[in-house]
Amino acid sequence: MPSAVNPQPQPARSAVLVTEGLLLLMALIWGFNFAVLKYGTQVLEPLAYNGARMIVGAIVMIAIVLPQRDKLPKPREIGTLMLLGVLGHGVYQAFFIQGLARTRAGTASLVIAASPAVIAIVGRLFGVERVTKRQVTGILVSISGVLLVIVGSATSSEGQASVIGDLLILVSVVAWAFYTTWLRPFTHRIDGVQIAAWTLAGGTIPMALLAAPAMMRANWVAVTPLTIGAILYSGLMALGLAYLFWYRGVRVIGPTRTAMFSNLQPIVAVAVSWPLLGEVPTLFQGIGAVGVVVGVLLTRSSGDAPEPAHGE
Repeated sequence: MPSAVNPQPQPARSAVLVTEGLLLLMALIWGFNFAVLKYGTQVLEPLAYNGARMIVGAIVMIAIVLPQRDKLPKPREIGTLMLLGVLGHGVYQAFFIQGLARTRAGTASLVIAASPAVIAIVGRLFGVERVTKRQVTGILVSISGVLLVIVGSATSSEGQASVIGDLLILVSVVAWAFYTTWLRPFTHRIDGVQIAAWTLAGGTIPMALLAAPAMMRANWVAVTPLTIGAILYSGLMALGLAYLFWYRGVRVIGPTRTAMFSNLQPIVAVAVSWPLLGEVPTLFQGIGAVGVVVGVLLTRSSGDAPEPAHGE
């Protein structure tokens, strides 16, 4: 646990505004990605699709950072980042993609909305973040929405399979919360592109091993250009560009508030999945979406942003 020192200075208002704008773009990229992933796991085995997109993303990101010799982390830091990547990309993606294959894309995005609550709990546990009363209210509202979504899954036509999918995604959220909290010290001294590349590489190695049998069974010759485009989008945009925005958010405004911006994903995911996948929004999703928006608004004010309880 970090030792207690003076709190870090608050970022400039302009830096916060730019960061928030990038986080909105991140939410759009990730929200659309739920429909892309759902399509991909319908034409390929979930592990095969996930393995392919992670390999593509990792190769491109490493190719970008290797020439930047002056910004490369120390070998020990690279090793630590790759180990964290096993949790944040490997474990997270393994549970997430299997969960998504068993439930609706819109429902999955609403379960992911539990991440700020879990991140806040983990951050508080390790003494790296305080949570204001307004944020506690927003978190509780968001959690209530997620619980309604899971209850709704139990009464849907998919029934038990959908609930299992929701719970698998919830496990991935817990993995992501620990990853985000443990990663935060590195975001203050290592370039975000380097963090994105090395953590993704660390998570891709075990995922590639796990996905190898499914990838070998896939008929890649018959894969359509649309599927290739889906792999590139979810590998480069969702695993590359959007993660850069996430790491900037963690560094500038903290992990809990950054996660609250990611809660806008469900609104985008539900809206996109309707015309593209035929997933007509349900009453439970509608109520959950309202909870997400209210939760984000309650934590939006910079004056209520959590300050680090300890220095990094």
